Amino acid sequence: MARLVVIVSVIALSFVLVGCNGKDSGKAQRLSPQGDTTVSLPTVDIAKSGEKDLAEQMAVSRQAYRRGMELLVDYYTKTGNSMKLAWAKKELNALSSMPQYDYIVEATMAGPGLKPTKSLSDADSLYAEAVRIEEQAGPLKVVRDEGLLRMALEKYNQLISKYPTSDKIDDAAFRAAGIYEHLKDYTIAVQYYQRTFQWDPQTAYPARFKAAYLLDTQLARRAEALQIYQEALSKITKSDEHRQWVALAEQRVKELSGEAKPKP
Repeated sequence: MARLVVIVSVIALSFVLVGCNGKDSGKAQRLSPQGDTTVSLPTVDIAKSGEKDLAEQMAVSRQAYRRGMELLVDYYTKTGNSMKLAWAKKELNALSSMPQYDYIVEATMAGPGLKPTKSLSDADSLYAEAVRIEEQAGPLKVVRDEGLLRMALEKYNQLISKYPTSDKIDDAAFRAAGIYEHLKDYTIAVQYYQRTFQWDPQTAYPARFKAAYLLDTQLARRAEALQIYQEALSKITKSDEHRQWVALAEQRVKELSGEAKPKP
């Protein structure tokens, strides 16, 4: 029973109510289905909080909510309550399938002018930890653990924010871009791919091709895609690793250039 109380407390604390009406005394009250006031929760003062504060609090609450649901699934699995286990699994699945946006994008805040110039041991350790977590999410794209991917993403973004001169910021940006692409946040993924080659113009990663490909196939921003495809072809070496990408880029440059020509 004590454990169930902890679980319920975690879920209750995960709900953060933003704002209040003019008569609010500083507490937000949650009503039960019968209309009785059952739980008092603190509010967030928008006037004293910036976007980053609110977004960070939302992210903490989101993680707490997910963890609370996982604990409920575990509890009902062990206690054999099949009906409530089905409810908890359904709610957890719905949480996993709904869009979850990153309202503060470190690549936007950092800007294109960073230079990865220093080897910093703390940054290297953080990068290694992020890679380890990402790899634990699984190798298969279809069944990767999105909770672990978001944990890795948080580490990559933390590295970019805390160590902007580290020689790992471009590596972190490229790997973060891949996670955003997996999560179908294509606009953000493009920005991280762009930061990869903006921060390191000689990058060995196929970041230019990846950015162009998403602009072309997912965002229909084909004029931008054409420009980056052309730049990619001038930068990407025709190694075995990149050969297929180079061939695709060459084909799309032909097709997009043809589309851009005026009809006779």
